[in-house]
Amino acid sequence: MAEIDFDAFLKVDIRVGTVTRAEPYPEARKPAIKLWVDFGGDIGERKSSAQITKHYEPEQLIGKQVMAVVNFPPRQIGKFMSEILVLGLPDADGEIVLIGPDKDVPAGGRMH
Repeated sequence: MAEIDFDAFLKVDIRVGTVTRAEPYPEARKPAIKLWVDFGGDIGERKSSAQITKHYEPEQLIGKQVMAVVNFPPRQIGKFMSEILVLGLPDADGEIVLIGPDKDVPAGGRMH
């Protein structure tokens, strides 16, 4: 993997937000859940399509704090426009587990 300098890292805006709404997305090519995440302040609510159906049901995601990249350009995922990249890590089977703080923090906080 290529090394980057600290200035390149600072260009990636990773923030914490709270899931306010979640719905199944059966039309997606791979099973996914549509998420609406509130980052508060200037960022507000943004949406994402996440392939996290192995570990999560939409209703259990409401109120969950997650980390997301908020400064990527929007991306069309089927008929849904994804505005952020919600972050996760693969488990032993390659299924995504969401990343979030282990204590409640204010919405919109930037990772550093």
